[in-house]
Amino acid sequence: MAFWRLVCLLVSMYSAGCSLAFAADDAQQPLTAGGKKPNIVFILTDDQDLHMDSLSYMPLLKKQLTDHGTSFRRHYCTVALCCPSRVSLWTGKAAHNTNVTDLNPPYGGYPKFVSEGFNEAYLPLWLQDAGYNTYYVGKLFNAQRVDNYNAPHAAGWTGSDFLLDPYTYEYLNATFQRNHDEPVSYEGQYSTDVLAKKAYGFLEDALGDEHEKPFFLTVAPTAPHSNVHINVRKVDGDFTEKTATQAPPVPAERHKHLFEDVKVPRTPHFNPDEPNGVSWISRLPQQNETNVEFNDDFYRNRLRALQVVDEIVDEVISRLDKAGVLDDTYVFYSTDNGYHIGQHRLQPGKQCAYEEDINIPLIVRGPGVPKGEVAEIVTSHTDLAPTFMQLAGAKLRDDLDGAAIPLTAGALGAEKGTRQEHVNVEMWGIIMSEGKYGSVLYPNHTYKALRVVGEEYSFLYTVWCSGEHELYDLKKDPYEVNNLYPASQETLAVDALDFPSTSGSTAGLANNTTADTVQLRRLISRLDTLLVVLKTCKARECTHPWEILHPLGDVRDLKDALSARFDEFYEVQQERVYFTQCEKGYIAESEGPMGARSYGMVHEMAL
Repeated sequence: MAFWRLVCLLVSMYSAGCSLAFAADDAQQPLTAGGKKPNIVFILTDDQDLHMDSLSYMPLLKKQLTDHGTSFRRHYCTVALCCPSRVSLWTGKAAHNTNVTDLNPPYGGYPKFVSEGFNEAYLPLWLQDAGYNTYYVGKLFNAQRVDNYNAPHAAGWTGSDFLLDPYTYEYLNATFQRNHDEPVSYEGQYSTDVLAKKAYGFLEDALGDEHEKPFFLTVAPTAPHSNVHINVRKVDGDFTEKTATQAPPVPAERHKHLFEDVKVPRTPHFNPDEPNGVSWISRLPQQNETNVEFNDDFYRNRLRALQVVDEIVDEVISRLDKAGVLDDTYVFYSTDNGYHIGQHRLQPGKQCAYEEDINIPLIVRGPGVPKGEVAEIVTSHTDLAPTFMQLAGAKLRDDLDGAAIPLTAGALGAEKGTRQEHVNVEMWGIIMSEGKYGSVLYPNHTYKALRVVGEEYSFLYTVWCSGEHELYDLKKDPYEVNNLYPASQETLAVDALDFPSTSGSTAGLANNTTADTVQLRRLISRLDTLLVVLKTCKARECTHPWEILHPLGDVRDLKDALSARFDEFYEVQQERVYFTQCEKGYIAESEGPMGARSYGMVHEMAL
């Protein structure tokens, strides 16, 4: 950050925006009444969808959180896979900076989290430094196993009761490990109910010490993740189709009768007649009736498995209210990544850059949070650690890749036109479906993606390790079925894309376009260059990438960058995103380029 303070100082004659931006970054959320630090409860589900309407089947969540809080409709995970997403969440860093990119070693899992040094540098430790008691119940990371949970113990928790592999996803055969005790098997008991009792116990402990210290409690059930039986005790190295047996999630006995007629929403991209996408997705067969019926049942069991989570939300709120601390407590509800079933012909699973997998629930209730509101600002999982730290009054670190999420009406309004409009999405390695059909392991599922959501435009741009590209205009094509990326350079040079302009000005548009049109070539060059910055960004570079490209501050978003005066800079001077080969993890040498040029920066710094 010191570098960018220097840049702002050097170019202050050109831009007054830098000092204001840093002032906003340093601002703290107000404490609760009487100057007391707030309590924070975080309910984190596993693989919960937003786009298949799972929230609509959780009436207690609506009653206790949605109606009393704010839903962040444009919240994204930056890597749509459990362990990498959770590590990014708890560290505030993008996956290319954590280097935890898979579920198991050598590229991911709890051992990788430890070896990268994060067991000494992540959120619960920072919150403890800020004076908080910290508690965790449920799944923390994949590959935290019955034989490595104490090598070392996960640091930073006043009280913990972790689900352990290889039993994490077995709804009727879970193993929990409390504090520094030996693991305990709960075979035959419903895992989410067991987890609920443990969570209430920790909440009681936290409330008992609440007059001494505020608390941070995370409740992390595995619902609605599929039921997984791991067939080998230690999953390191190559993962195969025989490594694990995956089945629909198992509901509690009292919920098995629910939703008998519910089906996966039949959206335009559900099991389409024509394939779409690129790479292995473009070659998927259309699902037959038997396959679709199985997947509908899979979906129903996901909804049933979420009913215990719904009960947990209600009980937690009730206990906070009864203890008289609800008005002093923030309650967050989210998930690690989204999910798809049938969209683009995909079998049940995640890991794609499509909206179903990366756009996920985030609902917040607490002091000053608007009630029953929907926020349109863009947020991501890398923003959660700085958000929790800000609420706790902790000193914000300057090495985090996210920015604190505004929670009050005033703060939301202030950031509506200034907050970043982009999300960097990454993925490496392999992918395998979780259903009964088409459970084929696909290698080379490595890509870099960019999601840009502005007031007047909405794009997904993806570059695959195979060299294939995808570009979707979600304003016109919300289901991402029409890939606009041209098959040839000839097409690239002449095709155009509608791009509304609020100013009505033709400034910055090519001579052969109107005020409402911009060349597709121009758009792609900007998106690709922005992705070049984001795929290797660190700290402020991740939230303010346009400062890298335009240090004078005259470009703040995609719309500004589309000015014709920057055509040569983006279309000629910049390198494109590329891969030299498909890797199973983050190997920087196989991804390029490693940075982008800055517009006029060399000349300005010389002056």
